[in-house]
Amino acid sequence: RLFQQEGTSYQQAKRVLHLAVPDRLHAREREMGIIRQFLRDHVCGRRPGSLYISGAPGTGKTACLSRVLLDCKDELAGSKPIVLNCMALRSPSCIFPSLAQPLGLPAATGREALRSLEQRLTAPGPMVLLVLDELDQLESKGQDVLYTLFEWPLLPGSRLVLVGMANALDLTDRSLARLGAHGSPQLLHFPPYTREQLTTILQERLGKVAGDPVLDAAALQFCARKVSAVSGDARKALDVCRRAVEMVELEVRSQTLLKPLPGGE
Repeated sequence: RLFQQEGTSYQQAKRVLHLAVPDRLHAREREMGIIRQFLRDHVCGRRPGSLYISGAPGTGKTACLSRVLLDCKDELAGSKPIVLNCMALRSPSCIFPSLAQPLGLPAATGREALRSLEQRLTAPGPMVLLVLDELDQLESKGQDVLYTLFEWPLLPGSRLVLVGMANALDLTDRSLARLGAHGSPQLLHFPPYTREQLTTILQERLGKVAGDPVLDAAALQFCARKVSAVSGDARKALDVCRRAVEMVELEVRSQTLLKPLPGGE
């Protein structure tokens, strides 16, 4: 029974350290508030526009946006959301056929595809919320693809709200200089997590596991200090702790298997 209890606590610990979107994102209340307000102003307010979210890997960009989209699902019910990860595209220009299908258009290529997409996005209808993760994958010679996407919300009668996410802080300055002040997207940067913030995130997650703490408080602080010094990447901190739990679990399992059974030979 003791072994079963220990096994259950290790399984629970690994589950809470998984990278699923949590109900609450610590130290990201400000950023979530800005995203929420942007969506209300533009999607609910039927004002086309664009937002560029930057930050190093593991700083909570995708998790925060996913959380806000879940929380605001009822408010955004009248719009057409499209979420794409640009890492899955073979080339930057593949973004246009990928957009055609969810907008109910045939998957054409070239100028014809662009013209039909522009006509669809400027025709009367619900607001279209386009979320592009790993946006820097769309950088190309002359930046034609990025310019096209960020110019769509500026078209007369446009109903497109564009949210792009990438690691680079200077992507818009570097790649979208021609847009000018009137067409530049709103910017939101996610700073790396500090040691204190990472410690709190780990403690909050592991606090959901019943029974004695699986990982010592000093171990969590050590992990947070090391990760914050290198990257401030919350995913890395969760991954390190999950692997530590797996190692302890394997050790306990091997010790349990070697114990003699009571009253046995």
